[in-house]
Amino acid sequence: MLWDLPVPGDPGGGRPCGASGARWIDTAPNYATGRAQELLAPALAARPSLRIATKAGYFTAATGADAVNAGVLTEDQAVCGHSLATEYVRWQIRRNRAQLGRERLDLVLLHNPERAHPGDRPALHRAIRDAFAVLEEAVAAGHVSGYGIATWAGLEEEAFTVEELLALAGEAAGGQQHHLAALQMPVSLVMMTPIVQALDGRGPLPAAADAGLRVMASAPLHGGELPAMVDHELADLIRPGLTPAQACVLSIASCPGVTNVLLAASGAPHWREAADAVAQPALTAAKLRGITGVLASP
Repeated sequence: MLWDLPVPGDPGGGRPCGASGARWIDTAPNYATGRAQELLAPALAARPSLRIATKAGYFTAATGADAVNAGVLTEDQAVCGHSLATEYVRWQIRRNRAQLGRERLDLVLLHNPERAHPGDRPALHRAIRDAFAVLEEAVAAGHVSGYGIATWAGLEEEAFTVEELLALAGEAAGGQQHHLAALQMPVSLVMMTPIVQALDGRGPLPAAADAGLRVMASAPLHGGELPAMVDHELADLIRPGLTPAQACVLSIASCPGVTNVLLAASGAPHWREAADAVAQPALTAAKLRGITGVLASP
């Protein structure tokens, strides 16, 4: 489960919910060995203004068995642990709603769709379009507000582009207004290609911003590894007085096109540390260029 850090200037982000300042929780059916969504349900019931982003794609072995029993996956498909099959996506949306105790889900993201047909772009794009069509049905039924993708390497490896995703959503909507609303992707001082591209006005972040998509930056601390890799000299270069973790988080929150930063905090002190970082004025484009230049130098 990931909590969202409110990025300054995020349009439509909603009011911060509770003392944490978070407005979104990001989860998935396979998180916490398949228990994350049911564990979240009581907290969501107590905080109805807290928005939820969940997924369809990966599933645990137990969920796969349930999907086979429900007739939405074959046993061979269930063994893969990942599917974009339309009946499975439709079933998983219903299951997400039930587990989270929400009649309407704010976002449903296709989870690493590039996993579905590696190396076969036409087949992958057909699968994404068909899954988007199911999500459009869910929007029309009032069960989902918007949808998108959560990818790790799909954009970097050019399995798809933002422009292609928009076109596929348009096809899925039958030429009507589509409801593709969000993109989740890794952005960090390790995986900084999107930052470098955005500073030059190219790549997925400007394309998403131009289309009005919410961009949720995942893994801003690169799985917790980054703070140990950033020394105090680099942290001071980013913003004097910040801890290495805060410097990393502020850098991602300042990246053009990023609207949300997703963080898994181990406790309240770590959350407050990160929240204090994004409460600071954003870094300028010139500062971000300098930081990426330093990190890119041999």
